[in-house]
Amino acid sequence: MSFDEQINRKGTHSSKWDMMKATYGVSPDDGLSMWVADMDFRPPSVVQSALEKMMKNGVYGYFGDDRAYLEAITWWMQTRHGWTVDPESIFTTHGLVNGAAMCLDAFTNKGDGVILMTPVYHAFARVIKAAKRQLVECQLISKAGRYVLDIEAWDAQMTGAEKMFILCSPHNPGGRVWTKQELTDIANFCERHDLILISDEIHHDLVMPGFTHHVMPLAAPHVQDRLIMMTAGSKTFNIAGAHTGNVIIYNPKLKQIFKNRMIALGSSPNSFGLHMVTAAYSPEGAKWVDELRLYIDHNRQVFDAGVNSIKGVRSMPLEGTYLAWVDFAGTGMHADEIKDRIQDTAKIAVNHGTSFGKGGESFMRFNLGMPFFQVEAAIARMQKAFSDLQ
Repeated sequence: MSFDEQINRKGTHSSKWDMMKATYGVSPDDGLSMWVADMDFRPPSVVQSALEKMMKNGVYGYFGDDRAYLEAITWWMQTRHGWTVDPESIFTTHGLVNGAAMCLDAFTNKGDGVILMTPVYHAFARVIKAAKRQLVECQLISKAGRYVLDIEAWDAQMTGAEKMFILCSPHNPGGRVWTKQELTDIANFCERHDLILISDEIHHDLVMPGFTHHVMPLAAPHVQDRLIMMTAGSKTFNIAGAHTGNVIIYNPKLKQIFKNRMIALGSSPNSFGLHMVTAAYSPEGAKWVDELRLYIDHNRQVFDAGVNSIKGVRSMPLEGTYLAWVDFAGTGMHADEIKDRIQDTAKIAVNHGTSFGKGGESFMRFNLGMPFFQVEAAIARMQKAFSDLQ
C-alpha cells in the first residue's frame, strides 16, 4: 500500500471533492480539498477483497448470521485497546452521527439540555438542534497551546435541565488525546449532575506516536451504568461511505430502551458495511493502520512546521485524528479576510472554525489525510497567500 498514490476522486460522488465548489467556491480542478473528514487513500486491500467476493456472488439479499462481524469487533477492541466487549452489548447504526441521534431520541426529551465540549465536531450541534433539544456549550480552554477541561466553570454552568453529555475522544477538532485523569474528571462530572455519558471514540485508532488512547470503560469503570460507547471503523480504515457504526451499551435498562427504539424506527444495517467492517477489523487491517499512523504523523510534522512559519499562525499540536486545527488569531485579520486568502488566493477548501461552536472563531480545520506532496502544496500555497505577513 502506497499512501503517496494520487487518486482522482472528482466525479465519483465524493462529498469532499465534488461538493467543494458549491460549498466554498473552490474548484476541484485547481484547488485542494482539505475539509470533509475522509482521507484520499484506498482502504486496506482486505476490505476491497471482501467487497469483490460479495459482488462475485452477485446476490444482494438481507444479511444474516452476524457472528463473524461481532467477533471481528470484539477481537479488535481486545487486541488494540485491551477492552473486553460483550457481543450482546453491540448495536449497529448508520454511522455515529446516526448513533448520536438515536441516543438523543432514546434517552432525552424535547427541551432537555445536551452538553458539548466546544469547539467540537459540528454534526453533534446540528443533530441536537434538529431534535429540539437545548444545546449546552461547555467551552474548553487553551493552555500552552492545547485544550484542557474547565470542570469548575462547567459545574457553575449547570441548571439541572441537562440530561446528556457527548464526549469526543480523541477530540475533534484540536486532536487532544485525553488522559485517564481527564476522562475520570468527565465521568465524575456526569455522575455529579446525573448525566448519561455518550463517548464518541471514532478516532481512537488514529493516535500519534507517543500518545495513548484510553477507552472510557477502562479509564473510569465506575461510570459504566450511565455510559454509552460509540465506535466505528469508518475513520480508522477510510470507509466512511459504509455508514456503519457501533453503539455499545452496558446498562441492561438503557440497552433495552435503545433496542426498542431501533425496532420502532425499523433500523437495521446494510450488508456492504458489515462485510467491510468484518474484513477491516483483522491483522491485515491492523498492519495498514500502523503504517497509516506513521504517514499521518509525518504529514502533521511537516504541515505544522510550514504553517507555523507564517507570522501569527499556529497549528495546535496534533495528538490524535488527522485533522489539523489552525489558529489565525495572531494575524490580527478579520475572519472574512482569512477565509478569502485561504479559499480565493490559496485555493484550499477547509472547515471554518465557527461551525465547531464557541472557541472556534479564529480557527480553520485542515484535513491531512492526503498524499504528502499535496500537504507540501498546501503549505506553499498558504505561505504565498500570507506572504505579506513575513
